[in-house]
Order: sequence, then C-alpha cells, then structure tokens
Amino acid sequence: MNDAAPAPTPAPAPRKRARVRAPELVGKGGWLNTGDQQYTLADLRGRIVVLDFWTFCCVNCLHVLDELRALEEKHRDTLVIIGVHSPKFVHEADHRAVVDAVERYGVHHPVLDDPELATWKQYAVRAWPTLVVIDPEGYVVAQHAGEGHAHAIEKLVEELEAEHAAKGTLRRGDGPYVAPEPVATHLRFPGKALSLPDGGFLVSDTTRHRLVEIGRDGETVRRHIGTGSRGFTDGGLDEARFSEPQGLAVLPDGRIAVADTVNHALRAFDPATGETSTLAGTGRQWWQGSPTSGPAREVDLSSPWDLAWFADRLWIAMAGVHQLWTYDPGNGRVEVAAGTTNEGLVDGPAAEAWFAQPSGLAVSADGERLWVADSETSALRYVERDGTGFAVRTAVGSGLFDFGHRDGAAGQALLQHPLGVTALPDGSVAVCDTYNHALRRYDPVGDEVTTLATDLREPSDAVLADGDLVVVESARHRLTRLRLPEEAVRVADRAHRTQRAATGIAPGTLRLDVVFQAPAGQKLDSRYGPSTRLLVSATPPELLAGGAGAGTDLFRDLVLADDVTEGVLHVSAMAASCDDDPANEYPACHVHQQDWGVPVRVEAAGTSRLPLVLAGMDDERD
Repeated sequence: MNDAAPAPTPAPAPRKRARVRAPELVGKGGWLNTGDQQYTLADLRGRIVVLDFWTFCCVNCLHVLDELRALEEKHRDTLVIIGVHSPKFVHEADHRAVVDAVERYGVHHPVLDDPELATWKQYAVRAWPTLVVIDPEGYVVAQHAGEGHAHAIEKLVEELEAEHAAKGTLRRGDGPYVAPEPVATHLRFPGKALSLPDGGFLVSDTTRHRLVEIGRDGETVRRHIGTGSRGFTDGGLDEARFSEPQGLAVLPDGRIAVADTVNHALRAFDPATGETSTLAGTGRQWWQGSPTSGPAREVDLSSPWDLAWFADRLWIAMAGVHQLWTYDPGNGRVEVAAGTTNEGLVDGPAAEAWFAQPSGLAVSADGERLWVADSETSALRYVERDGTGFAVRTAVGSGLFDFGHRDGAAGQALLQHPLGVTALPDGSVAVCDTYNHALRRYDPVGDEVTTLATDLREPSDAVLADGDLVVVESARHRLTRLRLPEEAVRVADRAHRTQRAATGIAPGTLRLDVVFQAPAGQKLDSRYGPSTRLLVSATPPELLAGGAGAGTDLFRDLVLADDVTEGVLHVSAMAASCDDDPANEYPACHVHQQDWGVPVRVEAAGTSRLPLVLAGMDDERD
C-alpha cells in the first residue's frame, strides 16, 4: 500500500483566444442601477464583463434577459453583466422610457443608456440582442448574437475564472449593481385588461407577476390573484405564481385564459373558485425543430402575449416566434395557425405570412376578422377566412424599419410599435399606439387612420365599458377612462426610419459568412441531418439578383442587382450544438439562433465580404 499523495493533475492549458482591446463604454443617457455612480472599463478591471446590447421593444432581447438570470446569480462575485440599451424606435431613446423598461422587465444589473448608439458602433454590433464577453484584463474574447448562448457563456466564464485566478488577475467581490427604491402603486406596468360581467376589470399586473381584480371605478382593488413572486405554480389566490403575465380572454366555460408570457405557458383562472391551472405549455421556450402541434401540456410555447376567442378556438399572439397559434379546449391541443417564424411583413395564406412580434388581438364586432397589433412592423394586420382556410392582410404599416405618427389614408399612415387593439361597435378598430403614447382609430370603410387621444403613457390595451374606452396606461400604472370623441385629434405628421449606419458593399458578388464556433466541449450535431440553417431575403427584394432563400450552409454568395444601390439584407441563422462525448448516448444539445437586418449601400469602395457573428470571433476580421 502506497501512502504517498498522488501527483496533482496538471490544469488544462487555457484555450488560445483572439484578444481585442475592449472599447470604452459611452452613453449619453448615463448609468442606471448603480446608485448614480458612473463607470468606465478601468473600474471593472479584474472582473469578467458581459455586455448585453438590447432594446426594450425586442422580444428576443427579453428572452436573453431571462437566460442570463441564472448565470448572473451563480457567478455574482466574478461576473458583471452590463446592459447597453441601444434603441431601435424613437421612443426608446427617451431616458424616462429606459428607466421604466429596466424596472418593467426586472433588470437586476447596471444598464448604460446609449441613445445615440455610440457604444454599439464602437463594438461593431449589427443586431439586437448581441452579447460581448470581456476578460478581466479588458480584452474582448467572444461575441454572441441572438438567443440560446447562456450555456456557452457560462462555460467561457468558468474558463476565464480558472485562467485569471491562476494569473492573479481575477478580482472577486460585490458588483456595481444598486437596486432602485421600490414605488408603492396598486398596479405596476400593467399589460392587458378584461371587462368582467359585473362591470369590473381583470388586469394583468405584469411586473408584479400577478392578476388584479378591480372595481367598476377602475381604481378599487377587489382581490389579487397570485403571490406576486415570479414562478410557475398552480393553486388558489395565495398560491398561484405567474411570470410577467399579459393577455386575457374568456373561455366558453367561463374561466379566463391568461398568457403567462415569461413562463411560455397558457394558464386558466376560475373566477368562481379562485383556482389557477395550466392549459398549455411546458415552461420551456419553443426552439426551431420543436413540435408545432400536439397535446397542449406537452408542446413548448414562446412568449404568448395576447389572446382572443375567434373561429371556435383560442388564438394566441405568439410574440416570441412571430406567429399566431390556436388552442382548442375541446381536444386539448395547440397548433400553429399563421406565420412561418420569419420576422417581417408578408401577407397571404396564413401558413405563408410573416409577422413581427404580434402583441395584441381583438375580434371584429361581426366576428369575421381577427385584428392583430404587429408591434415590430408598427402595423395593424388582420386574419380572415379565405375559402377553407385563413389569410393574413395588412391594413396599416409597411415593414420593420418605417414608423411614426401620421394620420390619413391607411396606405401612407404610420404607427409606432402598437401593442393593443380593440374592436369598436361600428366596425372600426382602436389601436393602442404604444410608443406614440396615443390611441388611434382605423376605419375599414374609409380606409383611413385618425387619432382619438394623445398624452397616454405607453398604452398597451383598451376595453369597452358603457360606451367608453378604458385604456391600460402601462407606464402610468393605471386604467384611464376615455369618452370616444366625436372628432379626431389633429397631430403633426412625424415619420421615422430606424437609423443605423449602412454597411458599404461592393457591387457584384457579396460573400456572406455567418460565424459560428461551438462552445468548448461541444460540436455541431449532424446525427439527424444538417445542424445549421440560413435564410436570406432583402428589402427591396430586387436588391438580390441571386442568393435569396433557405439553405443549410452558414455561408453563401449573394449576387447584387446592377440597378439597386441600397436596401436591407435580412439574414436568419440557426445552429444546434451538442456535448462532444462519444460515450454519452443522449448528449445535451443547445440551439443558437439570430435574425439580422443589415442596412447596406452598394458602392465601389465597399467590402466584398459580410461577416455576421452568431457565436465566437471572426478570424478573418480586418
């Protein structure tokens, strides 16, 4: 017997990484969640830093916030997550709106408000969301675009902890996060409302993870449904837990369906018993390749945002995957009803239509149309029967990048990120034009848009009550009763386009490279076919003479048209990686995915290669 201690196993050599000095953090709006302290990268030296480039309109960004929560908690003594808020819409450049969003979505780390995209440009970010990892010595070591990267970042954080602890360059301790003071209000950033038979209202109290029943006056609280703590639990009034609930709809049996958004589930509240149960969803987020129909409790969902009973089904605005789904309480099944998961504005047969974060639903007074607030395209859309199926049409809106506040003929009218729609008795529809702080009206007969009211703070829903409209003023934390005006409010026209610097590209053929490096210990999984997917399109479509469409390679040669000089390239990429262990019959797998909209300008001095980083670093960068 040998009592000598065994020789220590040498630590594995750190992986060689590209090292790029991280640019400074600059934002005209300053810092939030730091107790008014302003930070530089030098102040964070010795800590692992993850920059999360996000904007609060973006549902994919909200998914990433949720993905990062566990990582943030587990590595709180070595890791500092910093949200760099980089706006798409004009409203998102308003500092007060950023402050509200940080509270609304439970962001528990410092946030740099960068309304002019200064830091975004310094880091050459091309899409929301993007994550950048900076090591304790101040070097960028990885970049990840889109969702599904939390596991890869955790592996990298663990590697960096070991590597820099050994070098003596890791500094542990409390981070710079300082929680803001809580504010006492009956509601906190409510999302949606429902009229009750006795004249009261049920409201989704989104930020406090509960439902609130309110009296006819719109103020008196009758009861709370749920504990008020984030979670996924069925039970009575004081047992149930939700996670940022939104849409509400009455089911034929009298129960109220609830879009439990961050739990990726549909719940049911029974007003008679006070019990909450689960109708659909597993609590897991839907990813490409997951089932799109089946028994409701066995199918993953993705950020259901609103609900409406239409055509003998419960329709679901599935914001997280840019689709409409349905739930049939008769057979207990869910299925996709419209949309392809591609983000954009494309009309046609339901199965071929494109949406962009549908967030509000309402059934027309005659029951023939399902109105849709398609938030990211700043559009009012609708679904109607078309022979034996359904078709999707657009009433107002032109695409992902054009928005504003303009009344008049629907073909040229503009909205800004609407979240709610309400069918009116005369056949018209009221639109909660959220980022314009306005209530708008679309008249299908005259095909015209008018403004009913302004000076509403982020209206997200409205319900009819005794001939009035009761509006959910989300950022004022209240319900506001409005009389429908006899005449429209006159407003000055405002038209905007998302402003991001265009990439100069050379005429002829453009090489598109989506950069993906599997996390340490993983590899692309091709056991059941291709593990990657690439979809390319353009606005205008005429920009591309060749190369548009779907494929399985993460690279492609795009042929540019001779007579189109600018536009936007739309690129959607997905890659699935699994644990690289031959002995493991059932390796853990992860899906990484992102959509880019890249403004381009064709010019002689432009680049002939467009790299988009899905995960890792671009080894061919200049």
